[in-house]
Amino acid sequence: MSDYRSIACSDHERLEFAALKRQWLDVNLTTGDRAGRQRLMPLDVYTRDGAEWLLAETESGEKLTLRLDWLQF
Repeated sequence: MSDYRSIACSDHERLEFAALKRQWLDVNLTTGDRAGRQRLMPLDVYTRDGAEWLLAETESGEKLTLRLDWLQF
């Protein structure tokens, strides 16, 4: 993924902490069919294919895989 832009360390830590503590986060998705404000439960933060990803669950129980540079806090 040559167009991936790393996110701020503080935002990365926020996601990891929320996943560990099972805390809901309100984030803004900047791209895709789910663009806009979302309430998500972070489940995992990981690296794949040269980018960092978030596995998260919506309030309705749907699991989403999102690139971290698609998120704004």
